[in-house]
Amino acid sequence: MRSLWRHEDGVALVEFALVAPLLLVILFGMLDFGRTFNYWIDATHLANEGARWAVVNKNPASSGSLQNYVQEQADTDELRNGGSSAVPDALEVCITFPNGATVGNPVRVTASVTYNWLPFLSEQALGGLTSTTVSSSSTMRLEAPPTAYSAGCS
Repeated sequence: MRSLWRHEDGVALVEFALVAPLLLVILFGMLDFGRTFNYWIDATHLANEGARWAVVNKNPASSGSLQNYVQEQADTDELRNGGSSAVPDALEVCITFPNGATVGNPVRVTASVTYNWLPFLSEQALGGLTSTTVSSSSTMRLEAPPTAYSAGCS
């Protein structure tokens, strides 16, 4: 009997089988965080770009709204159109005038998207921490009255 207890064949395989799922979740979590961070950087860039177009009263789109034009400038198809398990809805771009739409007053452009963390895991496994809103905004002062675009969301 003692000789059976001394054999350690297969112990490393069992230990790996116990540790591998945790290591994979950590690895995929790091990759997911990097993707989310990239989407936040893109939202920041798009909000700044939209605010700059708005303050000079310019809509560079050949047709459609300034909000739709800014949304179409997103780096990934996932942000432009949504429809994936990680990003179910497209990036939303909103233009508002907090103090009215007159020269010298601010215009605020907000770009936001709902992001689902590790969509291959169930909501119960993550304890309700499955989604977050990635959002960024930019505020600048109007240099010209807004006639080429209007307030609202895409």
